[in-house]
Amino acid sequence: MNKKYIITATILLLTTICFISLYKSNNEVSELSGVIIEKSANTITIQDENNAIYTFTFDDMELSIGDSILLKYTGLLDEDMDLQKVEVIDYSITPRTNNNSNIIEDDGIFSNYYELAKKKLNDMLLDEKIGQILLVRYSSNKALEDLKKYHFAGFVFFENDFANKTKSEVIDMIDSLQKASNIPLLTAVDEEGGNVVRVSSNPNLVSTKFLSSQELYNLGGLDKIAEDTKNKSKILKNLGLNLNLAPVVDVPAAPSDYIYPRSLGKNTDITSQYAKTVINASKGTGVSYTLKHFPGYGNNSDTHLGSSIDSRTYQGIVNNDIPPFEEGIKAGAEAVMVSHNIISSIDNNNPASLSKEVHSLLRNNLNFTGVIITDNLDMQAVNNIDDAIIKAITAGNDLIITTDYVSDINKIKTAIQNDTITEEDIDNMAMRVLSWKYYKGLMFTNQK
Repeated sequence: MNKKYIITATILLLTTICFISLYKSNNEVSELSGVIIEKSANTITIQDENNAIYTFTFDDMELSIGDSILLKYTGLLDEDMDLQKVEVIDYSITPRTNNNSNIIEDDGIFSNYYELAKKKLNDMLLDEKIGQILLVRYSSNKALEDLKKYHFAGFVFFENDFANKTKSEVIDMIDSLQKASNIPLLTAVDEEGGNVVRVSSNPNLVSTKFLSSQELYNLGGLDKIAEDTKNKSKILKNLGLNLNLAPVVDVPAAPSDYIYPRSLGKNTDITSQYAKTVINASKGTGVSYTLKHFPGYGNNSDTHLGSSIDSRTYQGIVNNDIPPFEEGIKAGAEAVMVSHNIISSIDNNNPASLSKEVHSLLRNNLNFTGVIITDNLDMQAVNNIDDAIIKAITAGNDLIITTDYVSDINKIKTAIQNDTITEEDIDNMAMRVLSWKYYKGLMFTNQK
């Protein structure tokens, strides 16, 4: 037989086999099991059991984010494609189940992501779960080393952390932390404007310092504040920051009050509209905002320097201080920070940040389903309370800001061993924080 003929015949045979194989693979029904993490008018995005992410053309809008789905399709999946070219031929939804007795049960702001958070939580060690309830003060000397050891939820950055740095240096600083963390980090600052500016204190990062809410309001009312929020968010986001511990929605009694320069300086009604404006303007920016300082600072002294007792009546606080938080929550606030003031009409024995009664007011009366954050436990009003970290847990916080985190972690572990608190307490807190991270899109960043 002619050698050339044999080679040609072989090539034709191999080509036919390849075409048959490709045809078979493209028309064979395959299955994908996963959880819906995003949806639009005509697409859904699914994270599979191996954490791979795929987006499909899909027209059934009965589906919801957080649904467990079994998808049947023909064709070949490609992780590198933004939109899969396969043909979806059928699907089924697995009912959501609560096989974890401590799982949060509500229809709150992050509820679509509870199943994803629960799945993640079930794969985590206790040390990792403890880390997810701590938002710690950044220290350049040991941040990377301690992050790998303690698995923090995130870092709070202060003015000195940005001092004299260029934009690229700040981006690299934060990016190195994100790359070192097994779970994407919350990266937080107090960028209130006016007297409290962390990032914009450095002209390399922002040409002029952000104005205070009072200055903005005097320049252009709530429209100016909305514009500033969007601009500020863009700058923070571009630097790698995703959480602003602002706005201050306290309603002070007089200009002489400690909190007055940091507040809007207006009455309850206008401050309520301010809270709503900031939260609305922040949506879609990639930066979350935090209403503070619940249940309202009023005319109290600086808790950075010592204990402060709020002796106002309960009804006075409800009428004067609570409405801005209510309006912010209705607008979709994801986080609320609780103050260290002792609110004698609610709990005469504990600072608000460590009070079950104060947290019940926020969670049950105001129906807040987001993340409750303590003010820093390093502040003088609480740092002399030996079991402050444990009280912060039992009070109902989800995320605790701390500087002395090594001591706090040891206290948490000891309290679990002594049955003062339970691992389920930690699970509930970590669940809410992880759900928030899914809601923010952080958990998918390294997978897309």
